[in-house]
Amino acid sequence: MESITPIRVRYAETDAMGIVHHAVYPIWMELGRSDFLRQLGQSYAEWEAQGVRMSVGEIQVKYRAPARYDELVEVRTWLAEAGRRKVTFAYEIIRDGVRLAEGKTVHLVTGPDGRSRVIPDHLLEFIASALDLGETGK
Repeated sequence: MESITPIRVRYAETDAMGIVHHAVYPIWMELGRSDFLRQLGQSYAEWEAQGVRMSVGEIQVKYRAPARYDELVEVRTWLAEAGRRKVTFAYEIIRDGVRLAEGKTVHLVTGPDGRSRVIPDHLLEFIASALDLGETGK
């Protein structure tokens, strides 16, 4: 399964050269991740209500081409790995078929207290179902 989040680049996201600042891409990835879970059938807020948090343990972004003010980009998000203690998402940020950036985030399962936990079976089954829904080979 892959979700697609369209984003219109806002002026505030650009630097003095009119190019999207590098710090914006992880924010866009977060939007993609939230949309992915919603499209799968549950929001991240629902996970939090059950006492499950996914703390970012690692983030990687590889920049390939710039995005600029008022361009329409899309964040493609898919699940790369789902385990009892960590979940990994992968991303591509695309404009008109051109890959602007790619990345991944690794999330550690924690409780509301920030301590490491294992993901409950029903949530692991829920999110792992996205691995079985992969139609794009991602």
